Formats: sequence, C-alpha cells, structure tokens
Amino acid sequence: MIVLDTHVMIWWLSNPEKLSRKANSAIAQGVDGKEIYVSSISTWEMAMLVARGRLDLTMDVRDWISAAESLPFLHFIPVSNNIAIKSVQLPEFKYNDPADKIIIATTVTLKAVLITKDSKILEYPHVKTLW
Repeated sequence: MIVLDTHVMIWWLSNPEKLSRKANSAIAQGVDGKEIYVSSISTWEMAMLVARGRLDLTMDVRDWISAAESLPFLHFIPVSNNIAIKSVQLPEFKYNDPADKIIIATTVTLKAVLITKDSKILEYPHVKTLW
C-alpha cells in the first residue's frame, strides 16, 4: 500500500518522466493492486498552488481532481479527526508545513509507504518512504 505525496501525484499523472525508477515501479504495483492512496489535503495543496500561480494545469483544478478521482486504483483519503490530531503530534518533525504533516499522518495511519522526493520527509525516521 502506498501514499503519494502531492508532487508525486501531479508528476505521475502529468509528467511521469520526473519520477524515479523505484517510484514508478511502486506505483505500477499499486495500480495492479488498486492500492494507491492520496490524502485529500493534496487537493487543497494543488488548488493553493494553482491560485498562487505556482502550478499550471492543462485544465481547471476541479476537473483535474475529478479525472484523478475517476481512476479505479486511486483512492483519496479524507482528513479524519484521528489524522488531524496525529498530524500535530508527530514526534521530532520540526517543519511547519501542515500539508506535509497531514500526508505523513495519513501514511502512518494507513501503515503505508509514502512516495516522495521531499528531502525533509525522506529524512524523517517515523514514516516509511520511498524515492
């Protein structure tokens, strides 16, 4: 079971050549097993990036997310109360990015592996990661 960080989901669906070989392999296995998860906070993060002009999509962000939601192997995980609380109780996570914290808490809750290129998350010892 894998969770995709926001940038990984975007790259996988828009620019898969940006992904590492290991990430591509894990995602291919996730497609086969229908076990690819994304935190709903990634939707918020994408919308914020588009609104700020830091992310250009080929279609409206709402349509982009709807297309992603229609994929039978991709599952969006809502931010539950448990995930919200866990995100502020992550041991030794010194960065103040709420989206990263929620994505990590989602991954830990699911007992999954987080696919990310984010070095601060890759170095965090309390979540399983892959790049």
